[in-house]
Amino acid sequence: MTSRPKVLSIVLAGGEGKRLMPLTLDRAKPAVPFGGTLRLIDFVLSNMVNSGLLQVAVLTQYKSHSLDRHITLTWRMSQMLGNFITPVPAQQRLGPHWYQGSADAIYQSMNLIKDAKPDYVVVFGADNIYRMDIRQMLDAHIDSGLGATVAGIRVPRAEASAFGIIDAGADNKIHQFLEKPADPPGLPDSPDESYASMGNYIFDKDALVAALEADAADENARHDMGGDIIPAFVSRGEAQVYDFTDNAVPGATEEDRNYWRDVGTIDAFFDAHMDLVAVKPNFNLYNDDWPIFSFQRQLPGAKFTLRGTAEDSIVSAGCIISGGDVDSSVLSPKVRVDKWAKVEQSILMDNAQVGRNAVVRRAILDKNVIIERGAEVGVDHEADRARGFTVSAGGITVVPKDFVVKAV
Repeated sequence: MTSRPKVLSIVLAGGEGKRLMPLTLDRAKPAVPFGGTLRLIDFVLSNMVNSGLLQVAVLTQYKSHSLDRHITLTWRMSQMLGNFITPVPAQQRLGPHWYQGSADAIYQSMNLIKDAKPDYVVVFGADNIYRMDIRQMLDAHIDSGLGATVAGIRVPRAEASAFGIIDAGADNKIHQFLEKPADPPGLPDSPDESYASMGNYIFDKDALVAALEADAADENARHDMGGDIIPAFVSRGEAQVYDFTDNAVPGATEEDRNYWRDVGTIDAFFDAHMDLVAVKPNFNLYNDDWPIFSFQRQLPGAKFTLRGTAEDSIVSAGCIISGGDVDSSVLSPKVRVDKWAKVEQSILMDNAQVGRNAVVRRAILDKNVIIERGAEVGVDHEADRARGFTVSAGGITVVPKDFVVKAV
């Protein structure tokens, strides 16, 4: 029997996430809660574990305490079998400076690759919503014989200027890697679509190490995986695209097959939550064949009293809906909605409290927010801004952690 190739997976989780402020005011972007009981990083780690990739280093940097704690408490692999998922903070191994970019983050952590001695290195981002069998992409990479493989998702060509775009031929070989082009190239089999980069890569180990060393020596480089490393492979004819639509995940529904969302903005983050709560959701959290794992606290079940209701919503354990009405919303653990309160199209994170007769509409309440009796959020955007709340371009009001909202 031939042995399976040895793989080291690296998750890039040091992002600051400025466009998600104030949700990233006190935490790294991959640590932002999602879907009631998850965090953004749980999606990529679940994909890796479900794919059988069980040696994973998570490179962290920005405000990483809650992220490091979440990984340490949640993602415990069998040390007896040599498996691990471990956070690796920036260590300044090569001098007194932090990571200068995603490529520099891996270069400064080269000891991980040297110690693991893998055949292939999987490099994925930490903050997108999707399911993917990474082994299928790895098989495609090995079959190609090339040094690098980039995951690409099909997007309408009319919208492709908002993404990093992959220009590839019918043989999947990448000709150009374009950053937000004004005239995106169409696909050979679908001229009205383009490949957007998902920020997920697989490399031959030796080829990646050589590319990182050359990039580190280039004083003019941005030290970025998408901006420098991948274009270097493309220029040598050593990169291919992997079509995400070819990926088949067990238990996928017709609605959520090939679902992928970049939740880098407040509006995208909000829209991804609304994708969860439809009768036939665009992304199905309830796929037992490919579960999304996370830390689960021991809490009593959600409780509904005094004719409290929730429609088209996710209500987590420990919540109490005491006479309030919840519609098209996602409630994290220990949320309370009191009598005659209304919560509509909103995201309420852990321990948020909504008092009697209060209204929360198209809003995100971060942890421990208290909406006092009769107060309103998301009803009058000018009033929201006057209180210092963020109101997104799409009209989503965000209340930061621990804030107490009083009635006017």
